[in-house]
Amino acid sequence: MAHRLENQVAIITGASRGIGLAIAQAYAAEGAKLCLIATDQQRLTEVKQSLGLAEDRIMTLAVNVMDRDACFDAVAKVTQHFGRVDVLVNNAGVYRSKTFLDYSPQDFQDMLDVNLFGVLNFMQACLPGMQERRHGRIVNMASTAGKWGSRNQSAYNVSKHAVVGVTRCVALEASPFAVTVNAICPGFIQTDMVEELKAQVAQTTGVSPEDMVKAALTRVPLGRVLNPSEIAGLAVYLGSAESSGMTGQSIHVDGGMVLS
Repeated sequence: MAHRLENQVAIITGASRGIGLAIAQAYAAEGAKLCLIATDQQRLTEVKQSLGLAEDRIMTLAVNVMDRDACFDAVAKVTQHFGRVDVLVNNAGVYRSKTFLDYSPQDFQDMLDVNLFGVLNFMQACLPGMQERRHGRIVNMASTAGKWGSRNQSAYNVSKHAVVGVTRCVALEASPFAVTVNAICPGFIQTDMVEELKAQVAQTTGVSPEDMVKAALTRVPLGRVLNPSEIAGLAVYLGSAESSGMTGQSIHVDGGMVLS
């Protein structure tokens, strides 16, 4: 099915690489008008050029999601340019692997500032307009790390558990306004972040990146690392009218790693 997002205005954070880039490509193919957000303007420009969309269908903004004022300003610019925001995809995120005793308070704060407060900033900026129009879709990128415990990433898990929790709460508050709020919980996806994870875990545990992946995949029934496009397909569904009856859900796309 094509054009499921025809003329829908979507903001995608963390859109310059990995899962965010795959979502931008999928949304473009489905007819959306896009505002792509990341911290690296050069990368955003390259993505914009690669998508080949008409100028009236795409804009880019270099924004640090930790900067609340910049997030609100970005939403105001998108609203001025396109007239509204229909879909928000909160994908920007960071990762850092250490044992719990080696994490500093600042490590926890850094994870929360991007992975949680970046989500909060854009949701609070977009929700008033969505609720006023009684139409909106919010898609938050959580993680399987937001659903279970795991070694050497407690700060990351805390931030992603928080995303799952706030998704549920905001879904309840936004539901009277016909705004849906859902989260995606990816497992092992072939992205730059997974490459960073492999290197950091290897440094933390002394296990080689190759052995770390082999050990991780023993917990994945499908036995493979997934592709960003497999996350993008769900993001399209959650951003479209097809998902109008779904809210407050945190959906695993993880090869069966977490069965619940």
